[in-house]
Amino acid sequence: MTSGNTPTPTRTTAGSELEELLAAPLGLRERKKLKTRRAIRSAAFGLFRTQGYEATTVDQIAAAAEVSPSTFFRYFPTKEDLVISDDYDPLMESGLRARPVGEPLVTSVREAMIGPLRQILAAERDEVLLRMQLYRDVPAIRARALVEMQRNSAVMCELMAERTGLPATGLELRALVAAVMAVSSETVQFWAEHGGEADLADLLADAFGAVARSFAQ
Repeated sequence: MTSGNTPTPTRTTAGSELEELLAAPLGLRERKKLKTRRAIRSAAFGLFRTQGYEATTVDQIAAAAEVSPSTFFRYFPTKEDLVISDDYDPLMESGLRARPVGEPLVTSVREAMIGPLRQILAAERDEVLLRMQLYRDVPAIRARALVEMQRNSAVMCELMAERTGLPATGLELRALVAAVMAVSSETVQFWAEHGGEADLADLLADAFGAVARSFAQ
């Protein structure tokens, strides 16, 4: 299928609600950037589904999204970046800041992740599943993902430092963040390996519970 024949994805109610949620804290200029970035990513995933990741070129993605290749590269330095990056971080950040003061930190992190995850899956489950399958199957994506993981770890450490008063670069928070990210990563990969059949949010809650019980012994 050529890019010219790729249907424009329609937005579900859940998708529209998610987009509004992501755009809510942004100014007009940043909203426009978000809309363009999400349009490019949506066009790309449509092509990945129909013709495969390796067979899809940046030029095809740009044409399907109705932007120029130079615009594509302003938003995504590489095709791999399009897969590994997302716009979901603000949802977790606001979720974590909204958790009750004095709540155990692991509980706060778990709930801050699970709530937004349910919203994301309601709107974009198929895209999330395809992303995880590409992580598993494409070595270049796995290699590039290491950079994104480091960035995500730093962001999470800063958030937890806000909440606890501990230094963001200290070992205690770095160890906790590493554990959280490992649990999250393994859970999502397990979900993808099993075709996304289970409820990912429930799996994540179960995984956090298993780890908490193990450390409590």
